[in-house]
Amino acid sequence: MIHSRIAGTGSHLPEKVITNFDLEKMVDTTDEWIRSRTGIERRHVAADGETTVDLAEKAARRALEAAGVAPAEVDFIAFGTTTPDLVFPNCGTLLQQRLGCRGVPAFSLETACAGFMYALSIADKYIRCGEARRALVIGAETLSRITDWSDRSTAVLFADGAGAVVLEPSDAPGVLSTHLHSDGQYKDLLYCGSGVSRGFAARLAIVMAGNEVFKVAVTKLGSAVDEALAANGLDRSALDWLVPHQANIRIIQATARKLDMPMERVIVTVQEHGNTSAASVPLALDVAVRDGRIRRGDLLLLEAFGGGFTWGSALVRY
Repeated sequence: MIHSRIAGTGSHLPEKVITNFDLEKMVDTTDEWIRSRTGIERRHVAADGETTVDLAEKAARRALEAAGVAPAEVDFIAFGTTTPDLVFPNCGTLLQQRLGCRGVPAFSLETACAGFMYALSIADKYIRCGEARRALVIGAETLSRITDWSDRSTAVLFADGAGAVVLEPSDAPGVLSTHLHSDGQYKDLLYCGSGVSRGFAARLAIVMAGNEVFKVAVTKLGSAVDEALAANGLDRSALDWLVPHQANIRIIQATARKLDMPMERVIVTVQEHGNTSAASVPLALDVAVRDGRIRRGDLLLLEAFGGGFTWGSALVRY
């Protein structure tokens, strides 16, 4: 039986940094208020002219290098983003052209902050059924382009970045299972209210009802975590690491409590880059792999929750 495993990880953050102290000069907020409620200390923002695919290319090349895979060996690209460079061609195809792996399936999908989880699930299935042998899975965003920097409730949260993994076939299970969900009844709690068919508003910006999003996110993520463990007949104690969506330290802490996991076994990077949406899980994963916390053989629980609402989890033997 064919399984998929993560062969390499990569990430990239733009050079420009906006600290909480910078935001104090832009909106009615303070460093203490932001840190105590979100855990965020700084966020990276793309430079003028720097795009989502620009960030993704750097993350992808680092993941390929870590996996020892040449771009020409990639035969499947799944790209999660909610901030594409263009209406079309899609970001996966734009990235494919830059990497030089022409002719292979390449696409982007939009499930907000759960974009990487959805992309990972699809790529895993393609490898399991023998349709692909080297899959590149991306989560990348330039959320600064749709952030209202005069709205303190959202300006403190969102930022830009990219993360990537390379999947390859394996005899032993790597990605044990993935679990995806969506519920459109919550669409008015977190959204960006413009688009091609509705028309673009003069100000394209994220709108969020923070308290309501928090309540639903904690409940849904807790269920997604339990679902992944139950599907594999495992107890919570079997987990080595939780790699959560880096949205807000309070959501991360609440999910850890539901798992009875100490924060020492939770990968937290939100303080360094804020909420990078689809990029946040692969970003956090790459950081922890490269600093040596996550090692081969560790059992990981990845999870994310995004506007829509969409959410998902994956149980992974790294």
